[in-house]
Amino acid sequence: MKYGFKHWVTASALAAVCSVAMSQPLPVFGLVELSGSGTTAGTNYDNGVKLAVAEINATGGILGRQIKYTSMDTQTNAGVAKSLAAKAIDEGVPLVMGPVYSGSILVSMAETRRAEIPNIIGGEAAAITQQGNPYVFRSSFTQASAMPKVVRYISEIVKAKSIAVIYVNNDFGKGGRDMVLKGLQTAGINVVADISTDVGQVDFSAAVLKAKQSNADALFAYTNEEESARLLKEIRKQGYSKPVIGETTLANDKVIELAGDAANGVVAHVGLTPDAPNPPVQAFAKKYLATYKAKADHNAMKGYTGMHAAKAIFDKFGKIDSKAFAVAMHGASISVKDYPGVLFDVKYDDKGDLDRESFIVKVVNGKPQVVEILKPAK
Repeated sequence: MKYGFKHWVTASALAAVCSVAMSQPLPVFGLVELSGSGTTAGTNYDNGVKLAVAEINATGGILGRQIKYTSMDTQTNAGVAKSLAAKAIDEGVPLVMGPVYSGSILVSMAETRRAEIPNIIGGEAAAITQQGNPYVFRSSFTQASAMPKVVRYISEIVKAKSIAVIYVNNDFGKGGRDMVLKGLQTAGINVVADISTDVGQVDFSAAVLKAKQSNADALFAYTNEEESARLLKEIRKQGYSKPVIGETTLANDKVIELAGDAANGVVAHVGLTPDAPNPPVQAFAKKYLATYKAKADHNAMKGYTGMHAAKAIFDKFGKIDSKAFAVAMHGASISVKDYPGVLFDVKYDDKGDLDRESFIVKVVNGKPQVVEILKPAK
């Protein structure tokens, strides 16, 4: 077949356009808490994303394009997160990472949904994926799947018949409180004290006193990092001797660092831990430490695994297409054998929630130790 000059020019022009597109960086924006009360969580999440981006770029990027990652500070403020999401949309990014704080996510994800841009977030509030947003995906467990595991430990291992609950009064805390109360009721465990605390609260003396006076068999604590450390110090100060049980945040290294000896004995269910007896996790933890001169935490792992999961989905579909990405992510299974950066075999459901291994840890001599490995639910 012979081609005319006009056809040859058109084909050449198209090839040139494709070549330019492939050579351009792939923009990804991070909406992260780099200041305000969420600084620790947001910075670690951001560092995890950056480490993943460096690894992906070193092996050819995503579909031949180098990732250009830009961090934007939400200031742990939902209004700022919303405006930054709008900015990301204006820049035409095909993917947004973060935020971590649920209150900010619930606002910013409305913007990414409107623009039909996939949004991989670090928040745990059950309400995030219960709204039917087809463009939001977790890199952490939802409270709806994590809290039943906490309740199982309280019921089967602690064998508590009654419990006191202390939670932080924000979207994160209220969501966790609602989910754990639901599970406790099903397990027949009586909640004898339901104690609300404020974001940024400094004095926990009254809250701990109420828990002591309730004479519950155990205490479930669900607050942010800095507040958790203050709470644990007050628990130690008042000589509270009943088991203290929580979720991922309570056994975070930052909490342990701030709480000191007061953190010893705490037990928590954690969805991600750099102490997992798992070769990919240990390799990640070693690289993170070498890069940032600090130990990784679960938030760093959320950012890292979320970015690697994004690469897997783009690879699966074979082109940079936000709508196609969202479709492919629902129901996707990603193997650590094929994508070591996801750290564990992971499966997403039709809501954007995920399932994988998780852990029960206990703080011993200032360090979280894995005492039980929990298999995926399905």
